[in-house]
Amino acid sequence: MRFEDHWTVATLAGIRDLTPDIREFTLRPDDSAGQPYAVGSHIKVGVLIDGQPDVRSYSLIGEAAPGLYRIAVRRAEDSRGGSRYLWSLAPGARLNIAAPASLMQLDWQREHYCLVAGGIGITPLLGAAQALLRKTPNVSLHYAVRSRRDAAYADELAALLGDRMTIHAADEGRRLVMTGLFAGLPRNAAVLFCGPMRMLEEARRAWSADGRVATDLSYETFGSSGQFAAEPFRVQLRDSGEEFVVPRDRTMLDVLNAAGHEIIADCRRGECGICVVDVVDVDGQIDHRDVFFSAAQKADNRKLCPCVSRAHGVVTIDTLERSDAI
Repeated sequence: MRFEDHWTVATLAGIRDLTPDIREFTLRPDDSAGQPYAVGSHIKVGVLIDGQPDVRSYSLIGEAAPGLYRIAVRRAEDSRGGSRYLWSLAPGARLNIAAPASLMQLDWQREHYCLVAGGIGITPLLGAAQALLRKTPNVSLHYAVRSRRDAAYADELAALLGDRMTIHAADEGRRLVMTGLFAGLPRNAAVLFCGPMRMLEEARRAWSADGRVATDLSYETFGSSGQFAAEPFRVQLRDSGEEFVVPRDRTMLDVLNAAGHEIIADCRRGECGICVVDVVDVDGQIDHRDVFFSAAQKADNRKLCPCVSRAHGVVTIDTLERSDAI
C-alpha cells in the first residue's frame, strides 16, 4: 500500500552542465502545461537501476515556468544508481514523472530570511530566493561548497542577491560556521536550509544553542546522506524470522517491498515518517538518515525510516504484518 502519485510522461528537452559533477535536466510533461508548484517542491522521476524500474526524488529548480520542469543531479559514483542513469540519457529521452509535491514549510510573514545551502542543496533554494525577494529585500544566502567551481547557479544567485550571497569555499579556508552565522541574525529571522545530514545536525545544534524557536529553522536534506558510508547490512523480521541482505546501493524499503513485505511509503526522502517501522533489536549500529525523528528519538533506536536509514550489522524490525490479519 502506498499513497497515490499522479504520474505523466515527460520528454527530456535539454541538458546543461553546471559544474563538473552537476548536470541540469529540463523536462517537458506531455499532458499538461506543467503544474505550478510551491517553494521547496520536488518531483519523483522513474529511473532504471540494473534494468529494474525504481524511483528517485529531485528538487525543482527556480520558480515554475510554463510547460517545463528543471532538476539538477549530482553524479555520485557511490550512490544507488539514479544519478548514473540520468547522466546516461540524451535529449529526447522519455521519462515517467510524478506531479510536484512539497513538504517544506515557510513562514511568509517574516521580514528577514536567511538561506543556507550545502553543495547540491542549493537546488530548492534558487526558487526560494526568487519568491522571497518579491516580498522583502532582507534575504541572504550562505552557500557552502568544496570549491567555487562546485557552486551551481552561483551566477544566477549573484545577479539576484549581490553581496547578500556569501560562498563558503572549503579550499579557500572559508568554512561556514553556523554558530557565528545564527548569532548575527535578527531574532525574528527565519532560516531555510538544504544540505547533507552532518551539516543539518550542526545547524540544528547551533540554532538551539542560540535560543531560537525550533520551527523557525525549515529544512530539507539528502535522503542518501548519513553519518557513515553505506555498506551492506542485514535486516531480520521479528515475526517470520526472515532475514534479508540490504546491498550498499539499495534501501531497506526497496528490499522489503521486493520480497513482498509491502511497507507504506510516500516521500522516500526521510521527511514524512510514513514508512516508519519498529526496531526490536540491533546488533551493531543504526545510521539514521531521516529528518523526521528528533535527536533523542534517534538515540533511543526504537524506530527507523527504512526509505533512507541504514545499519552496520544486523537490525531486527517489526513491520506490524500479521499472518492472521483479515
